[in-house]
Amino acid sequence: MGEILAIAMFALACIGLMGGYNVAFTLSGVSLIFAALGVATGTFEPEFLLSLPGRIYPLITREILMAVPLFVFMGVMLEKSRIAEDLLEAMGDLFGPLKGGLGISVVFVGALLAASTGIVGATVVTMGLLSLPTMLKRNYAPSLASGSIAASGTLGQIIPPSIVLVILGDQMSNAYQEAQRSFGLEATGVVSVGDLFAGALLPGLILVALYAIYISITAYLKPAKAPAQDWPEGVSPWAFIRKTLIAMLPPIFLIIAVLGSILSGYATPTRGAALGALGAILLAAYRIAPTAWGRRAALFAAIGLVLLVGIDITGVDMRFDQNDWTGIERVAVVLALTLAGLAIIGTGLSMLPLIKNKQLGDVSRTTMHITCMVFVILIGATVFTLIFRGFGGDELVGHLLASAPGGKWGALALVMLVMFIMGFFLDFIEITFVVVPLVAPPLLATGMDPIWLGVLMALNLQTSFLTPPFGFALFYLRGVAPPEVTTTALYRGVLPFILIQIFVILLIILIPGIATKLPTMMLN
Repeated sequence: MGEILAIAMFALACIGLMGGYNVAFTLSGVSLIFAALGVATGTFEPEFLLSLPGRIYPLITREILMAVPLFVFMGVMLEKSRIAEDLLEAMGDLFGPLKGGLGISVVFVGALLAASTGIVGATVVTMGLLSLPTMLKRNYAPSLASGSIAASGTLGQIIPPSIVLVILGDQMSNAYQEAQRSFGLEATGVVSVGDLFAGALLPGLILVALYAIYISITAYLKPAKAPAQDWPEGVSPWAFIRKTLIAMLPPIFLIIAVLGSILSGYATPTRGAALGALGAILLAAYRIAPTAWGRRAALFAAIGLVLLVGIDITGVDMRFDQNDWTGIERVAVVLALTLAGLAIIGTGLSMLPLIKNKQLGDVSRTTMHITCMVFVILIGATVFTLIFRGFGGDELVGHLLASAPGGKWGALALVMLVMFIMGFFLDFIEITFVVVPLVAPPLLATGMDPIWLGVLMALNLQTSFLTPPFGFALFYLRGVAPPEVTTTALYRGVLPFILIQIFVILLIILIPGIATKLPTMMLN
């Protein structure tokens, strides 16, 4: 009876989510209704509900999840500062004379925006508004233009730093620890978000390369779909290269600072996200400052911050006992305090135009809205998972995966297929919070590498953004696309990119080192 109620609870929750009801309240509401029904029928122990506060409080106080609002703030600030416009315009002019060059530039800009914002909706809408009319005006096929934009916009799911990887990494860490406890596995360490960042980096770059190769091949085989453009008269290629470098260097520097600090082990993902948020403020201030002094303030703050971090990396002794300081350390401390003051003053001055333009307030409200949505869903999913396990649902899932034909590979194929199908109807946050805690422990108990499994799931969740009819990237692009881009053309355009993503998933299954080599090198 308990297993029947667990299945019915899962099915009813999915029906409610597909019906468009609020995610968090659907998960928690359905769960509490079935908990009451289970108590009435004697199939659910009410003591399970007593442990609910003890499960929720550690979630909302977990340090790693502080990276979510910081990365969201970083992405929204960069999106609203129109840095993407400069990138798209510069790279479009540079690659335009190549066959398929404009489409390739969209892929590269999508990758840069993915690594600097990590927000799929903002990336797709921005590139749809800026690039799609230009590509159509230059006689690109609507299917190829819309497909390349939608697919490039979803790279924010897999290229770190990504909100999806932060959430998924936290869930995989919990699942790995639970698998070790429940299935008697040998404790081989923990899984960190930084490990998942490292594991997803190479697959993300492979996706970018395959996207660009597909567009290039299409342009050469069918030139009418992606015609080359002529250089503007009187403008040298070096002028376009200079313009591109000026547009690319600031976001690339920010990406290197954030990812480099995390992957090198210097900073945790939360501290790296804080560095990224501060860097986004300085970039936005430099971009929109109306006066030269405002731009100088942002520049001086960035220089002070970089030098201060450099002093910290060198390991200078900053103990309070000044008698133990050497002469070099005294100089370093004075310099560090000077640079800290420069960074603080410069940051404060550079924020004045952001406050005056109300940009800082808009970004903060958007960040708060997205963050609240994520955490409320997390609380609802925690309630759902606890009550589902109270009915013995976790054991049911474990038996189902253990009895799948083909052993652990059959179980993996079943899980990936279920997640792919659920991606047609549900958002990645819902799948991550509801499905991953249920299926990951049994899979990890078979000896699968948690980083490898996490990267596969992240790629699968990325594919869900493109799968018709309910892929969210399709909704975003459909909302800003001109009338000549039909829904049929949009669906037809994303199909080759979906096949590329499935190919990369199969490639990582066959060659696990693509996802595990870099984290292993970092650990060693």
